[in-house]
Amino acid sequence: MGATGAARKLASAAALGGGGLSVLGGGLYGVLVVEAKIARRMIGNATRVPPNATGWYGRGRPGPAIRVALLGDSSAAGYGVERVEETTGAHLASGLAAQADRRVHLRSFAVVGAKSSDLAAQVDAAIGTHPDLAVVLIGANDVTNTVLPSASVRHLAEGVRRLREAGIAVLVGTCPDLGTIRPIPPPLKQVAREWSRRLAAAQTITVVENGGRSVSVGDLLRPGFEAAPAVLFGPDRFHPSADGYEQLASVLIPSALAALDLLPEDEARPEPLRREGILPVAAAAVRASRTSGTEVDGTDIGGNQRGLRGRWVELRHRRRRPTTDAESPQTDEDREVPAESAATAGNAD
Repeated sequence: MGATGAARKLASAAALGGGGLSVLGGGLYGVLVVEAKIARRMIGNATRVPPNATGWYGRGRPGPAIRVALLGDSSAAGYGVERVEETTGAHLASGLAAQADRRVHLRSFAVVGAKSSDLAAQVDAAIGTHPDLAVVLIGANDVTNTVLPSASVRHLAEGVRRLREAGIAVLVGTCPDLGTIRPIPPPLKQVAREWSRRLAAAQTITVVENGGRSVSVGDLLRPGFEAAPAVLFGPDRFHPSADGYEQLASVLIPSALAALDLLPEDEARPEPLRREGILPVAAAAVRASRTSGTEVDGTDIGGNQRGLRGRWVELRHRRRRPTTDAESPQTDEDREVPAESAATAGNAD
């Protein structure tokens, strides 16, 4: 079965409640179960509590504030760094504030070690804060804990659907390419790469089908990691370093701006010279899983959302924004709330 057909079958199995194991094969699953236990022992358990990125960003910028909820696992929480300014959340919120020239309130609900099955509780909490945008980073722990891909996708679909029904824009950073992680030995490295790519493609399909947009994390850190592994990965060689989290945020920011309709008009349409265009969702999902920073979002052709090969989507390679020094977040206690934004501040918390 080709990669496109496999991704489509996996997403369908999740939607229908099927197992989806045959998409990867029982043999691959068996290898993954055995080797993942070895990798887990080598990586160790994440026990440290990361700095909390929740708070206000964009000091001195005008309102109304953009409210962002950050959901997911240790990559969203920023596990392994010492300072809050080094976390994914701080980089993301600081970049959004600088690019939109608006205040940003970010609230982090991410939990170290979270799997897709843990999203439900995070979604419950996030909906109660009425964010404009929910950013979700999930999937790596599903692979290393050998969760069936169809179960992972099913939990993600439910989370995206509930967020969208609440009127919240959704951006999902799909499962990273775990073949880059040095502690993972062969043959698990090759199996994990294939597994994580197919999971990422299936995540993209289900995110778009439920009204969100996705951006691929993929092998974002691989080129720098191969050249200088100590720079982009932390001491456990599994979680990103501060520089790694900055790179992760750099691919999220343009798609977050797009989800909030805050990009300039000259970036509204796909650009063929940037290998952007309109494709069926399964084909776009497979391409995205192989190229980090690729965004996929639903669209229509002549008023029709679907063609013979499924949902129409735009595949985009958004322009990266200039890097911004991450701020430390302000809390409501140390921030003076202007009268015109007092209501917004109340909603954000």
